[in-house]
Amino acid sequence: MRIRRKVIGVLGSAALALTSLGAVAAAATPAAAPCGFYETQSDAYYNHCTSDGSRVVIQVRVALAPDYERCVGPGRTWLGSADKVQGAHYVGRTC
Repeated sequence: MRIRRKVIGVLGSAALALTSLGAVAAAATPAAAPCGFYETQSDAYYNHCTSDGSRVVIQVRVALAPDYERCVGPGRTWLGSADKVQGAHYVGRTC
């Protein structure tokens, strides 16, 4: 009985160690960019997620400056410094 518990304990420890390594490997893998507005530590982006190739108009909110509209295509578009760009959203029309 003691040997069986010891074996189960060792197997449980090994499983926990492998799970921990898997979590570290998963965390190190870069995540796909989210759809819509998002920021990194230094930059602001808008990711237009589409499969039809459409281009859409977004409104970009800027700190201490007028907001503006911009036409963006599929994929990620750099909007500027994360310090200056406060957000962006789809305005409901294509371009």
